[in-house]
Parts: sequence; C-alpha cells; structure tokens
Amino acid sequence: MSRSPFIALAIAETLSISGTRLSGVAIPWLVLSTTGSPVLTGLVAMVEMLPYVVAKALGGPLIDRLGPKRIAVICDSVSVITVGLVPVLHLLDLLTIPILLPIVFAMGVLRGPSDAAKQSMVPDIAELASVPLERVTGVVGAIERLASTAGAAGAGALIALIGPSQALAVNALTFAGAALIVAAGIPILRRAPKAEATGIAAYGRELSEGWRFLRRDAVLVAIVLMVATTNLLDQAFFSVLIPVWTRDSGHGPALLGTLFAVFSGASILGAAIAAMIGERMPRLLVYTVAFLLTGFPRFLVFAVESPLALIFATLAIGGFASGFLNPILSAVLFERIPKPLMGRVTSLNAALCWVLIPFGGLAGGALIDAWGLSAALLLTGLAYLAVTLAPLAHGSFREFEKKKLADNILSS
Repeated sequence: MSRSPFIALAIAETLSISGTRLSGVAIPWLVLSTTGSPVLTGLVAMVEMLPYVVAKALGGPLIDRLGPKRIAVICDSVSVITVGLVPVLHLLDLLTIPILLPIVFAMGVLRGPSDAAKQSMVPDIAELASVPLERVTGVVGAIERLASTAGAAGAGALIALIGPSQALAVNALTFAGAALIVAAGIPILRRAPKAEATGIAAYGRELSEGWRFLRRDAVLVAIVLMVATTNLLDQAFFSVLIPVWTRDSGHGPALLGTLFAVFSGASILGAAIAAMIGERMPRLLVYTVAFLLTGFPRFLVFAVESPLALIFATLAIGGFASGFLNPILSAVLFERIPKPLMGRVTSLNAALCWVLIPFGGLAGGALIDAWGLSAALLLTGLAYLAVTLAPLAHGSFREFEKKKLADNILSS
C-alpha cells in the first residue's frame, strides 16, 4: 500500500507543530518583555488555551461529518490570516494587549479542531500504510518532538534577531504549508456520517454519544485524569515559570529557546525508539518510569538554582523519557475507539486532557507572586511527582497491556 499519505501527514505535522512551538515561545516572551507581569503572561496563555480546549471538544462531530482532511485544511488556512495579524499590527504600531487577546483567542479556536482532525487521521493512515499502529504513533511522536525542537530553537534565534511579534510571521507560513500539504497529499478520510444527522440537536446527540463511550471506559478516564493534571503543571512550567527564571537569571530568549529545544530534542530519540520497538514494550512499566523521569527532576533543578550543565542534563533525560509517553497513550487510545466515533472520542479525550492547561499559566504566575519563583517551582514539581505515582495505585492502568478490538466494542 502507498505510504505517501503518511509522509504528507508527517510533513504537515512537522510544519504546524514547529510553528505552534514558535508561537508558544514568542507570545509569552512578547507579553513578559512588554509588561513585565508573570500574571498577565499567564492570562494571555489562558486566553489562547481555553478556546483551544473548547473548540477541540466541540469539533469532534464536525470532524466525523465532514472528514478530518477538510477540517484541517480550513482551520490551518484561516490560521494563516489570524497569526499574520500580529506582525502586521506590530509594524503599524497598533499592537496592544487588549488587541492581542482576541487574536490569541482566535488562534486557539482554530488550532483545536485542526490538531484533533490530524490526530484522528492516524488510524486510517496506519491502515493505508499497512504498518502496526504502535509504529505509526511512535513515528508521529518522534515527528512531534522533532518539530517542537526545531520550533523552540528557531523561536529563540528569531526572537533575538527580529523580535517576538515579527517571528510570528514564520508561524503563519508554517500553517500555510501544512494546509497545502494536507490538501494535496492526503486522501479524503470520511467517517461515513449518518444521513439523518443534521441540525444542532443531532450534533448534540453525536457529541453525547462520544462522551458516553469515553466516560464508560475506565482506562481512558484514568488517562484523562492523569494527563490533564500533568498538562496543567507543564503549562505553568513552560509558559511562565521558565520564562521568568530565564529573565531573572539575566539570560535572553536564545537560552529560553535552547532549554525547550534540549528537552524536545532528547525526546526525539525516545519517540524514535518507541516507534521501533513499540509493539514489544511493556507499556505500563515504560509509561510509569517515563513519567517519573520527565516530571519532578526538571522542576527541582530550576528551583535550587543548579548549574546550567546540570539543568541541560536533567532536561535531556526528562525529554528522552517523555518521548515514550505519547506513542503509548495514542496506541491505547486508538485501539479502544470504534472508527465511527473516532473524531468525537479523540477530540473529547484530547480536550479533556488539555482542559486544565488554560489555567496553568495563571497558576504559575499566581504562585510566583505569592511565594516566589523557587517555591513555585518546588510546589509544582511535588504535585507532578504525586500525580505520576498514580499508575502504581490505580487499577485501570493495568489494562494498558490489553489490546481491545474497538469496532467489536461498538457492536457488542
């Protein structure tokens, strides 16, 4: 079978994720450098992430109706204009925080369905390419990490060279490239929607159907609870705590981008190994150990003002471990969801995993204001450690090793 659709998805994901990582560095740095406020920096992050989560959750039935390809192309195309407004307004000296807020809100609305649509393509593309699902999720995970590394490293260099607002022009170009590649290189992957499914009421019923399936699966519920909490803490770490640490330590955006790039770069190797041996890995053991390595240690080294060499080493180890997480989670997820519900359930699952992210930046900023940066890092790190011990106590995680035939589940 042809593997060209997978190659197209890989390139599109590389472009969109690297661009998103670029904006994830540029926007917080823009706000922090212009206002000096950690709380306001967290507020802007929340204004982008909250609509992202809501749009991703509500977009599932639309993905199943219209197909993931169409949704991805439309959202990425409109994102070109939305993101491009930032450098244009900056050139016109019209960019202020009140104007930036609705722009980042629109960015979140568009990114949510686009990311969910691309994710829901994975099982179909694995089938088209005739390769094991674990291998495809591992390769997608490696691509995600590679794109994050390139985006973070490029962000630091671009921000230092041309400033944070103008660096977002590159983000607009990456969305344009992703839209073109998905449009040209991926076949239509329609989910055979029900002919009678029209109107808002029917849309609500489809959304409810996906919700009922998700909440009845104990494994998926356990994943959502754990990942949602760690995502909250990660958002505080990456969007506020580390930018503030970088500024307070006398460094600039180049180091900030390098820190992110080291973490993401090391995760490429982990994801690549997961792609090669994913179907043979003991999922629960690898998942638990990886979360323990990627969590608390990186908070600790920043909290105690460690030397840069130790910080980079800790980020490298944590990044490598994190590369194993998404391939395992994605394989478990896709195995358990029937294809007719794929768009709805994957969108809801992703949205619930991200539901606390909008508040991560605010939480990080509030903790800094209340107790200072070191205490904020230590508190979030200890919370991360407590959450990552969940697989040892929660029985549902033991079903990680069991492969279920999702389409049989739907018919039973």
